[in-house]
Amino acid sequence: MTVQSTTLSPHAREIIDHALKKYPPEKKRSAVLAALHEVQHENHGFLTQELMDAVAEYLEMSPIAVYEVASFYSMFETKPVGHHSISICTNVSCMLNGSDAIVEHVEQTLGIKIGESTTDGKIYLKREEECLAACCGAPMMMVDHVYHENLTADKVDEILAALK
Repeated sequence: MTVQSTTLSPHAREIIDHALKKYPPEKKRSAVLAALHEVQHENHGFLTQELMDAVAEYLEMSPIAVYEVASFYSMFETKPVGHHSISICTNVSCMLNGSDAIVEHVEQTLGIKIGESTTDGKIYLKREEECLAACCGAPMMMVDHVYHENLTADKVDEILAALK
């Protein structure tokens, strides 16, 4: 039986229910990633304790289990951040292909450092990503879950301009 949360929107419950159909009834916790992703999206890019508690209740999980997932995965934010999320890979392949210069260029262009949002709230430059699994396209960055590979300063400028 699914709990009817008043904190979760009808659309979020619909998305979670769709995810739940993929798992046996006794494995509801398997839908926690889909649930957190949806409620974060609806909440302008970050999770609140109230939303995480609602997901826990809906999936019949302990709140701490949901907090652990939300704090473990870099795709989840637990504080307000800019609307657009940028992750720049700094692992070995990207570093050897110039990711340090890309990070510096993005920071200078946006006027923020890694882990900060622009003052207008439009862009969040996520903390360093260890690996985004696109080594053959290094250096690369992910913008709102879309990969951009073989970056140059000019390509980065085009991508950033499209966000404003």
